[in-house]
Amino acid sequence: MPGTRIIIIIIMASVGNLEDAARKRKERLAALKKRAQDNKDTGQHEDEPPTKIAAKEPKFRSYQPEDAQLKDKAVEAAKPVQVEPIVQEQLEASKPVPLVEEVDLVNLAPRKPDWDLKRDVAKKLEKLERRTQRAIAELIRERLQSGEREDLAAVVNAKAVAAAQRQNDDNDDYDSD
Repeated sequence: MPGTRIIIIIIMASVGNLEDAARKRKERLAALKKRAQDNKDTGQHEDEPPTKIAAKEPKFRSYQPEDAQLKDKAVEAAKPVQVEPIVQEQLEASKPVPLVEEVDLVNLAPRKPDWDLKRDVAKKLEKLERRTQRAIAELIRERLQSGEREDLAAVVNAKAVAAAQRQNDDNDDYDSD
């Protein structure tokens, strides 16, 4: 059975390879353990490269050393910052701004229900009043030029009385509402 012999040799060779791999693995693990143990002794982590630990230099903030070598390591006293302008700015910024300086009595008194309508129409009425005055002046000029030589003062007074009467009638209409 020559075929079985080859298989046995292959199996033995693979077993030998497996033993070699196991031995190499054990050596690597032992090396890792030794390195970890050395790192614990020196206080370094495994990931960090070895570094020198530098001695900290003392800083004297509240202590004035008597030794000449240590005097130059003393920290100078801190100079206080001027806070008065900053505080003044904050105080000025925090003062409330008065919304209404004077109280107007007109704003406090109750208004008629139609005050907003009158306010909205006031500009239009001013425009109409100017047109009306121009039209009256034009009519008076036409009458004077056409030859009707009535008493000018009587005509102007009659028109003024009619306009005043109309205005009184309009005001009475608004007041009755």
